[in-house]
Amino acid sequence: MGQLKIFNSLYRTKVLFQPIETGKVGIYVCGMTVYDFCHIGHARVMVVFDVVARYFKYLGYEVKYVRNITDIDDKIIARANEAGEDFSVLTTRFIKEMHHDEADLNVLRPDLEPLATESIDDIIRMINVLIERENAYVGDNGDVYYAVESFEKYGQLSGRKLDDMNAGERVEVDTNKRNPFDFVLWKPAKAGEPSWPSPWGEGRPGWHIECSAMATCCLGDQIDIHGGGMDLQFPHHENEIAQSEAATGVHYVNTWMHNGFVRIDDEKMSKSLGNFFTVREVLKKYRGEEIRFFVLSSHYRSPLNYSEEQLNESRSALERLYTAIRDVEPKRHHIKSDYIERFEEAMNDDFNTAKAISVMFECANDINKQRSLDPEQASLMAGDLLQMAEPLGLLAQDPNEYLQSTTGSDAAISNDDIDSQVTKRLQAKADKDWALADQIRDELKAQGVIVEDKGKETSWRRA
Repeated sequence: MGQLKIFNSLYRTKVLFQPIETGKVGIYVCGMTVYDFCHIGHARVMVVFDVVARYFKYLGYEVKYVRNITDIDDKIIARANEAGEDFSVLTTRFIKEMHHDEADLNVLRPDLEPLATESIDDIIRMINVLIERENAYVGDNGDVYYAVESFEKYGQLSGRKLDDMNAGERVEVDTNKRNPFDFVLWKPAKAGEPSWPSPWGEGRPGWHIECSAMATCCLGDQIDIHGGGMDLQFPHHENEIAQSEAATGVHYVNTWMHNGFVRIDDEKMSKSLGNFFTVREVLKKYRGEEIRFFVLSSHYRSPLNYSEEQLNESRSALERLYTAIRDVEPKRHHIKSDYIERFEEAMNDDFNTAKAISVMFECANDINKQRSLDPEQASLMAGDLLQMAEPLGLLAQDPNEYLQSTTGSDAAISNDDIDSQVTKRLQAKADKDWALADQIRDELKAQGVIVEDKGKETSWRRA
């Protein structure tokens, strides 16, 4: 297993990965709150941690990947009320839509996908422990709060100190709290809202406690890797640490991973700015694999700038990779090649997918050079290229199917019509009617179809 180093947000440096249990890795990622379609920011979280799980499997680890679903919160209740339906009907529908988007992005389903509403008993047990240990208390309004001052290490992940935070500016002052930064673990039910019985009356859990309960129940008190978007670092993940370590008495997470923000044309993605894109909207113009490639073309910790120009570049890049392995029979090396070694070196350096992809392009270029000179060598290189693509979730389709498929909108010409025109062109070439052959090629090009002659072979792809 390779010497994998990961940037640990807790220590703000790259650290050699050391599993809690040899040969095994437990990964927990904060998943979606399911009241709407997934947006492009969600797509980044899905793809990034899908690659993390895939690469650990590639290295030979036994992986247990958990990504929760928040299926009860204020937004869900509000949206269900707007639609005039039960909240569970709404969440079931959007969970299904989320899985639809995942499949289009070639994101593998997590090993476990716990729901907040199915973890109520575990949540209540953890809150009870926190109250018994005086890390939590019941406020005059019936809310159960976590007492942040009871946890000495509060602020270690975000680098914030309670004394430095100005309560009047940063948080809404609540007289029911002992400290303005105390947060809700359990809230009493309001009229008409979903609720569950608890020692503190009918109510529902706060957001932060859900993940602490689900993570520890699925993976144990100590977790190898906990991930999510950078926006969750504070307060969500900070609060998770405080809750979990106070409840269990042990160090909660060994490695914290946070992916960077998605920006739209160099601006922050926001519904109010009108630059908010769902995965479903983007899939109308681009293939899922093109979106996936776009996400992986930048390091996961860096900002990702979404633009059609970037997606068009991803489309062209994938076409180059698929074209390289088209009509080449891939074979696997008996020994690790230089490409594989450099690919793994990049991935072992904090999952540097951008650098790993550059190695793939070197390999693709060499395949094209060796295709006619040394077909056997080209086949071995094609095997290397597919081996590198596998943990990235790329090049999973048949090259011809990919290159000849449409990209969302209806094609100007069908595959059958293209095949018919290519056959006519081949006949024209056989008849030495070069003018007709050129005319057919140009007509196809005008309809977005590229005809390629390689020796005696002719193939086509959509531009």
